Amino acid sequence: MTTSKKAKNKEKATSADKSIILFDDVPVRRVWVEKEEKWYFSIIDVIAVLTSQANFKKAQSYWTTLKNRLKQEGNESVTKCDKLKLQSTDGKFYKTDVANVEGLFRIIQSIPSKKAEPFKRWLAKVGYERLQETVDPERAVNRARRNWKTVGRSTKWIEQRMRGQEVRNKLTDYWGDNKVKEGVEFAKLTDIIHKEWADLTTREHKTLKNLKTENLRDNMSEAELIFTALAELSTTSVAKKDKSKGYDENADSAHKGGGVAKRARKDYELQTGQKVVSGDNFLPSNKKKKELER
Repeated sequence: MTTSKKAKNKEKATSADKSIILFDDVPVRRVWVEKEEKWYFSIIDVIAVLTSQANFKKAQSYWTTLKNRLKQEGNESVTKCDKLKLQSTDGKFYKTDVANVEGLFRIIQSIPSKKAEPFKRWLAKVGYERLQETVDPERAVNRARRNWKTVGRSTKWIEQRMRGQEVRNKLTDYWGDNKVKEGVEFAKLTDIIHKEWADLTTREHKTLKNLKTENLRDNMSEAELIFTALAELSTTSVAKKDKSKGYDENADSAHKGGGVAKRARKDYELQTGQKVVSGDNFLPSNKKKKELER
């Protein structure tokens, strides 16, 4: 077999491996939706695992009954499932009911199963904690700090990440108070700032770092965090000076603010000989690889 054929076969195998995960040694099909940057899982496969039902048709029948019950209860967000093509055991692709992680959790809550109980208890615990954080926001800050520490971030990195988040919050507060729509317009403005200072959109930066669902800022180096914060701080200052209102005026401020950080980045790189934007990440596999190289 030629080298090119081996490479293609390896690529196909890797792709197939990623389209299936194992839960209690039972395969669960999934598909990555690039546009949304989310995994979608086969609902029937998940139900088959939780109900210990090996027969596909019976698992399908269970889902049909459950879906009708949920619909009667008014859970339209759950029952209006996406249908995506997934590969069946006959090798062909068929449209199948799928759900993202949030949708799956809601479905799991409706399944009386011992295997589902750990998920339900965890969801109840998380829900209670979030309610506490609404009353006392400091709890959320401390939780984030603990989580970063648990996965091995340095104290210096954590402080920089949190300072950057404060800067980000002040910017989004300004946008929210000045006729910028949360959601799509926030994301577009963020992309303008990022593209301006880093010469990459946020998605391109995530691709460079080999990230999918992972948070980009949680995988930035200290330098990347600093220049991201500088770009957003500058954008806020420019927007306030220009009294920017609405998307178009704030887009102009975003270009200007990102430009401030871009000029600073180029000067930094010139003086230090070090690139700021990096493909490095904090993914577990990458961290393990670095430890082996030491």
